Amino acid sequence: MCCSRLLFFSCLILILHLFAVTLAQDPYVCSDKGNYTSNSTYRVNLNTVLASMSSNTKISYGFYNSSVGENSDQVNAIALCRGDIGTDECRSCVNASSHDLLQYCPNQKEAIIWYTTCMVRYSNRYIFGVLEANPLYSFYNTRNASDVDGFTQVLRPLLERLNNLAAAGSSTRKFAVGSETAQDYQTIHALLMCTPDLDELDCKSCLEQTTAEVFSCCYGKQGGRYISPSCDLRYEIYNFYDPIAEAPPPSLLPPSSPPTEGKEGNSSRTTIAIVVSAVGSLVLIIIGIFIFYSRVIRKTEEKVKTMHDMSTVESLRFDFGTITMATDNFSDENKLGGGGFGAVYKGMLQNEQEIAVKRLSMDSGQGRDTEFGNEVLLVARLQHRNLVRLLGFCSEGNERLLIYEFVPNASLDRFIFGMVTPMPFSYPMKRIQLDWEMRYKIIEGIARGLVYLHEDSQLRIIHRDLKASNILLDERMNPKISDFGTARLLDQTQGNTRRIIGTYGYMPPEYAMQGNFSTKSDIFSFGVLLLEIVSGQSNSSFPNEQIGECLTSYAWKMWREGTPLNLVDLTMRVNSTVHLIRCIHIGLLCVQENIADRPTAASVVLMLSSQSITLAVPGRPPFLMYSGNGLDKSSECSDKS
Repeated sequence: MCCSRLLFFSCLILILHLFAVTLAQDPYVCSDKGNYTSNSTYRVNLNTVLASMSSNTKISYGFYNSSVGENSDQVNAIALCRGDIGTDECRSCVNASSHDLLQYCPNQKEAIIWYTTCMVRYSNRYIFGVLEANPLYSFYNTRNASDVDGFTQVLRPLLERLNNLAAAGSSTRKFAVGSETAQDYQTIHALLMCTPDLDELDCKSCLEQTTAEVFSCCYGKQGGRYISPSCDLRYEIYNFYDPIAEAPPPSLLPPSSPPTEGKEGNSSRTTIAIVVSAVGSLVLIIIGIFIFYSRVIRKTEEKVKTMHDMSTVESLRFDFGTITMATDNFSDENKLGGGGFGAVYKGMLQNEQEIAVKRLSMDSGQGRDTEFGNEVLLVARLQHRNLVRLLGFCSEGNERLLIYEFVPNASLDRFIFGMVTPMPFSYPMKRIQLDWEMRYKIIEGIARGLVYLHEDSQLRIIHRDLKASNILLDERMNPKISDFGTARLLDQTQGNTRRIIGTYGYMPPEYAMQGNFSTKSDIFSFGVLLLEIVSGQSNSSFPNEQIGECLTSYAWKMWREGTPLNLVDLTMRVNSTVHLIRCIHIGLLCVQENIADRPTAASVVLMLSSQSITLAVPGRPPFLMYSGNGLDKSSECSDKS
């Protein structure tokens, strides 16, 4: 009997070991997006960047990202070690995996390999801070849990808890491990991690997509590892990571001792009561002192912060003569476009940096000091890849100038609406160049910019004028939200104004009619913008407006009739309609008449990035028409359904 048990446990250990070896086999991907030759500059740069990462002794947290070279020969590389291994083991893993990857992918410009304890990837394209949840590979134990439902009820909340912990990590470490006891006295151990260059939302999104794979492909399995370029998830019914990584902080309370009986016990209780009373009084005094000084400190910090903001803004001031020279005295040849706010000019500073200069018109509502100062103060403190970057400003005499980074592909409306500008800087009809993948990338980027404005920035920003002409596109067609002259900074979730500022057609009715605005106002505008991107049509000049039908009502009618693809731009190349229909669904959720039913920006990003999230049934959008003078309350978009 003893020998039988010994044989059983020996076999069990062997099985677990074999499974661990299976996971430790080195999955890798060699991309077909570009090749190099063995004696090329790219190969030299690749060898340099890989060697620099594995030999870098200054980094002790296991995350390396580096670039070598320029233009088409630039190599961007990332290496990430598991958070529970030591520095020497990490560098050894990076070195070995780098060597193997060069053997497996001898001439591909983009490749990735996953070892058990580290990951190495490189590319000739920009990969830092970019969420890439695909390709997603699954390695799982073929054995099911004895009680699949009970096992899942423990596993799912464990992964959700660790997802939040990992995503909330720092810019050098997004890693979490933990365990929970399941049925049959089994303990589930799990490890989740992201490349720490991702922000919290991207990390959470990547891990949520990976978790969805656990419960779709491999429901009830006793263990598995799920890997992608941006995140890694693994769980087992045995401990596969260093237990120290999971160890909780030691308790601050001393162990309790059993009470004594009789007089000694009464004496002890009396002593304890006196001590507790004294400690309680002391705690109250300390709390009072803390509250007093925290108020003093907060006021001091606010003063320092105000001084810092003023100092920061002042450092962005440009001399008018400098900008005049950069734009060749605001020549027509440098004019990029214009509108009610004024004109925009291309310029070049003496350091050869290209800029875009918004010269605000004297009679523009936005051009006056309040809106001008508002945009300078807000945008100067906002930093996100999906927001246009303010380089500086100029305020001399009657001149009000805003200096931005130059974004070469102009605004989104020039693409999706097929506009041709008569300006010297002409943009031909490029609508046909926007396939669905490109349009989806733009939609997702705008949503991420809104998440930053509404939730993740130092400030709470409501844009109030989100529209196609205020979305700029950089050289990689990444969207950047611009024009913050009408934005509002709020500490609460909503506000009210008597002065309606924005663009009719993108405004929700509660703002256009009553002046009530909130983050859900921006969500409504985003929904309109999403439907415009899908359809290639402007909501303010929709072809059917003559018969009382606007874009949102037409999209609603097509959805109700089960023909949402009738909304889709005929010039757009589409490989799969499933994702496209889902985006139309999300757009309709955003333009619902009931404010509470509209999703948040963070929810929109999750719905866009995860196909496993079930979408609610969209409610009716507000069928309101907008005339050139504002909201026409007597006219409604007809509901033909």
